[in-house]
Amino acid sequence: MTIRTILGIESSCDDTAAAVLRGAAGEADILSSVVMGQTALHADFGGVVPEIAARAHAEKLDYCVEQALDEAGLTLAQIDAVAVTAGPGLIGGVVSGVMCAKGIAMARGIPLYGVNHLAGHALTPRLTDGVAFPYLMLLVSGGHCQFLIVSGADDFRRLGGTIDDAPGEAFDKVARLISLPQPGGPAIEMRAKAGDPKRFRLPRPLLDRAGCDMSFSGLKTAVLRQRDSQLQDATLAAQDQADLAAGFQAAVVDVLAEKTRRALTIYMALSPVQPTLCVAGGVAANMAIRAGLEHTAAQAGAGFVAPPLRLCTDNAAMIAYAALEQRTQHNTDGMALSARPRWPLDRTSPAMLGSGKKGAKA
Repeated sequence: MTIRTILGIESSCDDTAAAVLRGAAGEADILSSVVMGQTALHADFGGVVPEIAARAHAEKLDYCVEQALDEAGLTLAQIDAVAVTAGPGLIGGVVSGVMCAKGIAMARGIPLYGVNHLAGHALTPRLTDGVAFPYLMLLVSGGHCQFLIVSGADDFRRLGGTIDDAPGEAFDKVARLISLPQPGGPAIEMRAKAGDPKRFRLPRPLLDRAGCDMSFSGLKTAVLRQRDSQLQDATLAAQDQADLAAGFQAAVVDVLAEKTRRALTIYMALSPVQPTLCVAGGVAANMAIRAGLEHTAAQAGAGFVAPPLRLCTDNAAMIAYAALEQRTQHNTDGMALSARPRWPLDRTSPAMLGSGKKGAKA
């Protein structure tokens, strides 16, 4: 069966998404992309509550799929295959998406592809810009941060990553510390515009250690201590809040830029024909981070590609496209497809964050 039109489903965290793509690897068109967020549901809790997220996915998935089909001007009878995030992520949400996709595939008798959520992000530059292999990818999101040399649709070599908090997680935690709303990334970026990034002396963790690994937990603790030193009657002044936001953001930019420089050195030694640094994931929407990475790439003589903002955060178009890229390399998954809370892209490198019964975390 020739697969030209594919339905994608994504539900790994707190965004319920569906999309329809038509085409093939390297030349696909996004016919529709629908994302239903849950920010309001989690606002009172200071972060994503897995049980609430799972229930919301179960309630919204069919409506989301229906809307994606309507916007594409298609019916399920015109869909050739279904692709769904099968991990990693919050297991309740992943299960909701997998079961929805299984139902559609079984009812229609069409192929079902389980996609690694991280592969979706990592292959997005192929969808948006047709970037040639191999390229260097900085995947930076709420739950993940790693450098990958992407040499094929299912060929990922990890050069380094975070050994504790991912940047997105750190942004959320720091936002809570300085009384900013969630999600923390956009809130800190906006507040930092009014701040002095040099006022507070904040650390740049692991810059004194060789390699591309990163750490953001200590930076978060440093912000906490500086905040406590500025509290007056348990209240943080508006300018203190802005300066802490600016200082924290600047520290993250500096760490990412330096570690990216090191990763580029390793990547450029491969003599790629079209050297390119790509960035994807929700944190890639931060314009200060983008600017720092673009400058670093230019210094190394590499091109720079960042997806449109709507494709940086979780979406189903990237899941559908990853399936188009990878389908020639493995059989369809069928009804045996399982949801996986952990699923590292580089299956040969040692786990960075430990391992257990559920497998390597990253």
